[in-house]
Amino acid sequence: DMFSVMQKLSIKVLVPVAMGQALRAWRPLLELQKRRKGAFKRASEVLLLLIIWNAFSNAFTRGFGISLTEMLLLGLTLPLLHLGAFCGFLRLLTSRAVSATRRDAVAAAFAASHKTLACGLPLIKTVFEGSPDLAYFCAPIM
Repeated sequence: DMFSVMQKLSIKVLVPVAMGQALRAWRPLLELQKRRKGAFKRASEVLLLLIIWNAFSNAFTRGFGISLTEMLLLGLTLPLLHLGAFCGFLRLLTSRAVSATRRDAVAAAFAASHKTLACGLPLIKTVFEGSPDLAYFCAPIM
């Protein structure tokens, strides 16, 4: 039902985001982050890898629900689609209509991929929980 989906999403997405925003305003933590910028960056990368690892582990233990041919097709087309979308996004950001600098375009593309993975994967896994097609829905994000 919709209430349980919203409750799960709140716990998986909204609470961590709210806590993170609250902690960003705390001056001692902000000073620590400035001093240990490299360690925080590494921790962020490791956490993203753990999210991907968790998603793949769940898919392997529960089964993908797709045939080998479909998996190979996904394995070939998704990287090409991602590369095309990434290049198109960078091109859009550096176009005259948006007029972002190349540096801003790269930063936006990097941040968008992190936010999509960190928020999109829990969203899809919660909304389509129990669906035999869950692997299809998660594959483009991963």
